Amino acid sequence: MIRIAVSLPGELVAAARQSVAEGRAASVSAFIAEALEGHGRCGDLAELLAAMAAEAGSPTESRRARFARAPAAWFSKVRRAFR
Repeated sequence: MIRIAVSLPGELVAAARQSVAEGRAASVSAFIAEALEGHGRCGDLAELLAAMAAEAGSPTESRRARFARAPAAWFSKVRRAFR
């Protein structure tokens, strides 16, 4: 392990400490390390999605509209199931 010092906004430090207190992270350092790893994975995902879009082309406006409506339709089905 390499030890470094960083400056963070207070609300981020509070969130990290809260995660430790709730047992979701072993330490603030572990929380930060996991966040940095996740950030790297997001970059990899962005690259993958860009490559897929380049290969398949951009979605049409009708498909964008259909996908924008999809979450609302799904939540409606879930709400009906739990009534």
